[in-house]
Amino acid sequence: MRPNTARFAFLRNRAGRAGGYVVALLTGALLLGTAPATPAAPGALPASGASTTGSTAESAAGKRGGKHPGRARVGTWSTTPTAVPASDTTVFEDQTIRQTVRTSIGGDRVRVRLSNEFGDRPLVIGEARIAHRAGDGRPTAVDKRTDRALTFGGRDSVTVPAGAPVLSDPVSLRVPAGSDLVVSIHLPERTPGSTVHAFAFQHNHVASGNVTGHADITPTATIDRWYFLTGVSVSTDRSRGAGKASAVVALGDSITDGSDTEVNANHRWPDFLARRLAKARGPHPRGVLNQGVSGNRLLHDPNPPAGSGAEDYAAYFGQSALRRFDRDVAARPGAEHVIVLLGVNDLGHPAAGTAPPSEKVTARDIIDAHRQLIARAHERGLKIHGGTILPFKGDTFGFHSAQTEAARRAVNHWIRTSGEYDGVIDFDRALRDPADPERLLPRYDSGDHLHPSDAGAEAMANAVPLRLLR
Repeated sequence: MRPNTARFAFLRNRAGRAGGYVVALLTGALLLGTAPATPAAPGALPASGASTTGSTAESAAGKRGGKHPGRARVGTWSTTPTAVPASDTTVFEDQTIRQTVRTSIGGDRVRVRLSNEFGDRPLVIGEARIAHRAGDGRPTAVDKRTDRALTFGGRDSVTVPAGAPVLSDPVSLRVPAGSDLVVSIHLPERTPGSTVHAFAFQHNHVASGNVTGHADITPTATIDRWYFLTGVSVSTDRSRGAGKASAVVALGDSITDGSDTEVNANHRWPDFLARRLAKARGPHPRGVLNQGVSGNRLLHDPNPPAGSGAEDYAAYFGQSALRRFDRDVAARPGAEHVIVLLGVNDLGHPAAGTAPPSEKVTARDIIDAHRQLIARAHERGLKIHGGTILPFKGDTFGFHSAQTEAARRAVNHWIRTSGEYDGVIDFDRALRDPADPERLLPRYDSGDHLHPSDAGAEAMANAVPLRLLR
């Protein structure tokens, strides 16, 4: 792998601070490797066939139970893939990527979703495996007793067409809720890192050769991203009481993605919500799927002004929520509820220069976009709940102004009072400073006055009325 180590930054001195030190924009840069990537000896598995099962098929299979009508398939973990900017030249060749994800709901059969949706050439997966993370604290080790090979239409390898996802065959593996799964994929050919979730807040690892089946690996690089991995679903025999298991999808931006929360701690607000739901022990289990993307907007895809520094990172912000809704929400296996927290970047990006002035939006524009999400969710039989936009006065990105604050308040008033959402989650009220409601309460502020701290993320999860999700 040739790592791209560029940091994506805004200057904190937009607010007039002296010194002008740099902060990583919404966190998530690729970390420097611990050793150069050295190709292993030849002998990688050939790419012997392609599976092109899409996410719509996954959703349908989840609702029907696929070939096993006595089983309910539900998403336990997911993330949103994005493209990469031209400046990101990350390439893998005869290397293994070992990636860790935290489950939100348990089961006894597992299926993995890989993605080449932003690739411009076929993605060759030489081998893929899944296992529980080792319990001894080693970040690169798996519990070999739980190691399972992933197959695709019965084959050990798969070639994923450009622009497509692929689903593995289900594999028997008992998975508790709140546990760590490790997915290892071998990339035998030269493979650009074209489909990525750039802000994982989880350390993952790259190693030379095909070491997917090794209990532990010697990493050549540590990364804060998920490459090509976009979902894990589980199923359980309905006779065990999980027949009505379902998933809650959190559709959002960096605040949902977990920006500025502790790396490797799973302190994103959807993580805290998953733990609340697990402890509540209601009659039917609920998974929580995090479809937050740092920098994401409701109405616009990334469009950095020509010649601006944003050209080096804006692609990681992902397609607009209106564009990605069908893939990231409606097609998620077992999805029943949606929580929407979006709009701050629609207000802030044009003000901060990350998007052109022509993409400046009004409160009415944002409300109309929310209405589209509501209509599309209801068309799919989903219940959808609106989250109020958090305050961001004094933010270090240049988002706040009297105009953006007025628009935020207008949108929040509509979310609270219109009755158009099935439920309202008042994140604003839960985290704002009573002494200055345009600001985050200091103990919930990560320090940039836009993103919540770990304590703030937990407060957001606690603000979700669980009765809405029953």
